[in-house]
Amino acid sequence: MRVLGLTGGIASGKSTAAERLKELGAIVLDADRYGHRAYDKDSEGFHAVVNEFGHDIVGEDGEIDRRILGGKVFGDPTQLKRLTDIVWPVIRQFATAEIGELRESDPETVIVLEAAVLIEAEWQDLADEVWVVHVDADEAKKRLMDRNNLDADAAQARIDSQITNEERLEHADVDIANGGSLDEFVAAIDGEWQNLQDRISSESGS
Repeated sequence: MRVLGLTGGIASGKSTAAERLKELGAIVLDADRYGHRAYDKDSEGFHAVVNEFGHDIVGEDGEIDRRILGGKVFGDPTQLKRLTDIVWPVIRQFATAEIGELRESDPETVIVLEAAVLIEAEWQDLADEVWVVHVDADEAKKRLMDRNNLDADAAQARIDSQITNEERLEHADVDIANGGSLDEFVAAIDGEWQNLQDRISSESGS
């Protein structure tokens, strides 16, 4: 089994890369999906977040209202850290459990753990290799403005709220640039997938 930690900044193409790797045969685990599960009603994460941020974040349906919670933490690094200190360990538990189950059921598979905050949360140890998708900050800003219909300041604020490409690339075993066309990006992913297969084959002695 090989576990790839796939990360990248906003509008970098990380999700496109994950989808392509899935098409090539990998099993993709989405940390965002675990993140939503961390808030599930009456779960351990649910109670921890409500106790930390107040019962006013619970909506009429008994679920955490992500909009109200977001209003309490957005733009406030201290409050955001209080939240991630609760949620990130829960996400890690979900990922660790599913990786373990797959290791038992399909020991030859390649798993991709897709996580925007892989580096910030220090989840690199869950992966055998860290793959970083990156795009120039100006191009990311342009894509974000077009995709999300944001003005320049709003797009820049989202980019500035994350760590930089350089900080991610310090941890990269494989880096994939996404500054060209979609076809070029897909070709780069395909090439790295083949390199991975070659490494696995070499390590197994076949």
